[in-house]
Amino acid sequence: MSAGARRGAAVARWIAARIGSALLVVWVVATLVFFALRLSGDPLEAILGGPGSQAGPEAVEHAIAQYGLDRPLAVQYLVQLRDIATLQLGDSYARRQPVIDLLGAHLPPTLLLAVLALALAWILTVAGALVQAVSRGRVGAVVGAAMRGLEIVASVAPQFWLGAVLIVLFASTLGWLPATSSGSQPAALVLPVVTLAIPIAGFLSQVSRDALDDADRAPFAVTARARGASEARVLLRHTLRHAALPALSLSGWAFGSLLSGAVVVEVLFARPGLGRLLQEAALQRDVPVVIGAVAVVAVLYVAVVIATDALELVVDPRLRGPRPGALSAPTAGVGS
Repeated sequence: MSAGARRGAAVARWIAARIGSALLVVWVVATLVFFALRLSGDPLEAILGGPGSQAGPEAVEHAIAQYGLDRPLAVQYLVQLRDIATLQLGDSYARRQPVIDLLGAHLPPTLLLAVLALALAWILTVAGALVQAVSRGRVGAVVGAAMRGLEIVASVAPQFWLGAVLIVLFASTLGWLPATSSGSQPAALVLPVVTLAIPIAGFLSQVSRDALDDADRAPFAVTARARGASEARVLLRHTLRHAALPALSLSGWAFGSLLSGAVVVEVLFARPGLGRLLQEAALQRDVPVVIGAVAVVAVLYVAVVIATDALELVVDPRLRGPRPGALSAPTAGVGS
């Protein structure tokens, strides 16, 4: 077999493995959500309009037959998996609308929020790495200590607390930004995006700072300085790329964290989106909506992880080996 054929087969195996992992994630998530919601109560109550419903016996029998609630639980579970596989998610119990339409309407605002927050987190991370790299001597030690403290505080700050502080400071006290983001104006996105981005930026900054320290002492950086390269050139050509690799490999996890954090942020800022829809559906035990929303989030997470793996190939030439399995190799350093 030629080298090109072997490479093609390896790529096909890598793609098949990623598709298999995506299907596995969706199956596990859908299974956990289905049984957790059933253990929390009877979905018939949600179908009939919630607690205190005055539905008569005929309405109850019709709802049981329509949604297959008279079948064994195992059969209902298999039917739910079949519906997910065929994208036939059914209708919402509470809203009486097709689940696919609800997801289509609520997903774009959440994706916009997550993408902007991830971009801002990366901007803050790179800015922090640049400040650290250009700070030398005693000033550099003070700046480094201050930044480490800020990174720790940012990474552990609860989003609901951080969002509340931002609302009090910038909306209630200063009046610079709106406290809710139900409208379409760009200013309404600022506080939710900052609330989501700061904890992620704190975590990514800690990872990249350690990598930048290692790269600064690495032989390729020392050699570049010995050849007369300026600190700016060493930073931009060598050490900054090295520092970005560990944070880049965690961007898939960061995006998944942003999607989960959207539940808190969208409720806090009264922002329409998938997170708020999921929170309301969970309270109403709206099984089709919850399972559909969680399945979409799981697929998005896996897709972003795959994209991150592919992006690492562009940034780190060492990963462009003979087989795509090298995507999961450690990113311990980058040569010149």
